[in-house]
Amino acid sequence: MSAADASTLRLALVGNPNCGKTALFNQLTGSRQKVANYAGVTVERKEGRLHSADSGRSYAVLDLPGAYSLHAASLDEAVTRDVCRGFYPGEAAPDVLVCVVDATNLRLHLRFALEVRELGKPMILAVNMMDAAQRRGIAIDLAALERELGVPVVETIAVKHGGARALVERIDAVAAQPHEPRVHLSEGADLHAETRRLLSLAVTMPTRTAKIDDALDRWLLHPVFGLAVLIVVMFFIFQAVFAWATPFADAIEAGTAWLGEVVGGALPEGPLNSLMVDGIIAGLGGVVVFLPQILILFAFILALEESGYLPRAAFLLDRLMRGAGLSGRSFIPLLSSFACAVPGIMATRSIQDPRDRIATILVAPLMTCSARLPVYTLLIAAFIPDEKVGIFNQQGLVMFGLYAAGILSALVVSWVMKKWRRDKSEHALLLELPSYRIPHPRDLLIGLYERAMIFLKRVGGIILALTILLWVLLTFPAAPADAVGPAIDYSFAGRIGHAMAVFFAPLGFNWQICIALIPGMGAREVAVSSLATIYSLSAADDDAAIQALTPVISDGWSLATALSLLVWFIYAPMCISTLATIKRETNSWKQMGFATFYLFALAYLASLVTYQVARALGAG
Repeated sequence: MSAADASTLRLALVGNPNCGKTALFNQLTGSRQKVANYAGVTVERKEGRLHSADSGRSYAVLDLPGAYSLHAASLDEAVTRDVCRGFYPGEAAPDVLVCVVDATNLRLHLRFALEVRELGKPMILAVNMMDAAQRRGIAIDLAALERELGVPVVETIAVKHGGARALVERIDAVAAQPHEPRVHLSEGADLHAETRRLLSLAVTMPTRTAKIDDALDRWLLHPVFGLAVLIVVMFFIFQAVFAWATPFADAIEAGTAWLGEVVGGALPEGPLNSLMVDGIIAGLGGVVVFLPQILILFAFILALEESGYLPRAAFLLDRLMRGAGLSGRSFIPLLSSFACAVPGIMATRSIQDPRDRIATILVAPLMTCSARLPVYTLLIAAFIPDEKVGIFNQQGLVMFGLYAAGILSALVVSWVMKKWRRDKSEHALLLELPSYRIPHPRDLLIGLYERAMIFLKRVGGIILALTILLWVLLTFPAAPADAVGPAIDYSFAGRIGHAMAVFFAPLGFNWQICIALIPGMGAREVAVSSLATIYSLSAADDDAAIQALTPVISDGWSLATALSLLVWFIYAPMCISTLATIKRETNSWKQMGFATFYLFALAYLASLVTYQVARALGAG
């Protein structure tokens, strides 16, 4: 490597998953980092700036995706391999590779370090989690490792303040006097044999695993008790995402309403006023209101991942999920989608296999999110008697049936996709079960900040643009002076609704329902207030709208129509936010288009069957 200007020296952190690499990256760069995606793929790219207080130099630090081998078996590993070799399009080759290994698991991690060394690039081996190794009585002769590997070896403690000082000193030394590794394995050498030789020379390990890990795993990986613990943990997370976010979401909605009133009062009546209040401010509010759920969900996911429990949860559920064509890693994203599909789809980033990740993204919208509840509550209250069926409430049973239908449909859809896909091979779930550890607050806060910015930047633009488009459809043309019906009836959306009624008549939908489906694309729960507007009812909120609408629709609609609409909302992707998130997370209009098509097709067919069967049974 030629001598590089210190201000432009590029460092790349590489290592196995769960080696503490990202925590070390946070230690080195702090808040001086940015997150994006690699060009053309959904793999996350993290780059930060390191400033050395001793030398005054600044470095560009790249946190590469975790990899078990440079013989890539996943998209993450392929990106890491190509960047390390300098072959990735649009990505400058790193000047120095910092290979991070877990001091408590050198048996696995050293093999990858040998692969990285064979690239022939300047390299530093960072032996991380040295504090945990010392507590377990593991002795590592760093000087012997450095002598045998022929590369600088330093110890780090990524979760401790100043735990990367020795690494920064070595980086400064490399910047001042670049060098090449001096030892290479012969062609075709056995990396496993070389790993065993290095371990025998430099590492003394009382036991292969920690006693506390073994004790916890006896319970947490138990096929019965372990599943019971997982159910309790997931139930708590689900309740927290649903309940804890409510006050913050209410505050955001109140703030959005207040801002709308202020801006609306400052501007004269007219299209500009409506655009600002009903289009832009309401659109931005519709984006930000999801943020509390996302942050709470990811706080739990990051904590579970950092603690070492998340891989164990995936292991417990893999056999069950695999039968439906998914992965054990699909469980948490699908569970979180009951609160909101947007953070659920974003949570699929923990799924390494691209095929399983796409399958999970495509079925996540079938989980019954909280936005469906206002519609379910309205229709159940209007058409299902509040009576007992044995010890159960009849309305509660219907609500449970709607949730169960979504779950079963997701399993059936994923199973069908498994049968139809070209790649029939089974991708085994390969997981390293890391040692249990307490998550560091710094890493959790940085991770939450990154995900908040990803959501607001990547999803917000699309949602805002489509919300403004919906505003245009609902606002223009204005109702004539002698109009007797609601203004929406004269708008483009109203005309579209009347045209849609012909197509949706076999489902039992009238033109009022069709019109309500249009603004309902912005958010499913908006369909309730839209129905109230269409029926010329004045309601301040969804609860009031439900109370006012209940007698109207119970008298004007048949039971068959109500059941058909309930089924429609189980399947239809009535949420721009969800579709925008699918586009951003898959980086593919094709995947978003497929999801939209198959969900609408399922909704239409299921509603058609429901309505026609209900009519045949006398409910029409």
